[in-house]
Amino acid sequence: MSKARDHFENAIQDAERILQAYDHLNQMEGREREPEELKRAALIMTLTAWETYVEDAIEERLTADLRTLEGSKVANFIKSTLENELKWFNTPNSKNTKGMFERFLHQDVTEKWTWIDGDADQARSKLNQWIKKRGEAVHRSINDTQATHLVSRPDMKKCLIFFKKLVETTDLAIDQS
Repeated sequence: MSKARDHFENAIQDAERILQAYDHLNQMEGREREPEELKRAALIMTLTAWETYVEDAIEERLTADLRTLEGSKVANFIKSTLENELKWFNTPNSKNTKGMFERFLHQDVTEKWTWIDGDADQARSKLNQWIKKRGEAVHRSINDTQATHLVSRPDMKKCLIFFKKLVETTDLAIDQS
């Protein structure tokens, strides 16, 4: 297991603990409303864990690949280029993730995302849907208490399972290259 995946496993626990808090508060008697903001927070933390995984995985593998060039101008240039690009990598959708892996590791990891009926396009599409929901959760607060919630509790369970599998599959793809 890569260090990046290990860090992801630790980070995803934050989202799971937020959902546990949601479940606890939601079961309390006499509450005025459902603590919907905790589900949004769990969604944001899940996608943040994914974004950090992608950044860490590329940096970890690139550092290993450049070990023999350590200290050279070439290695320093490549590392500084990655560092600069990661500053702007804040939307880890399928296109941007594919681009970062191709640019720095010459690998399209998204081709390996085939656990959903053997179809990588479905996994890419699902990732993009979650990214869109994260954007809504970050930038839009729900003011209407009667409105449908952005993400349901069962959806958050699916979200966690999806990203755990996405990281597992991506990590395996990197190892196999």
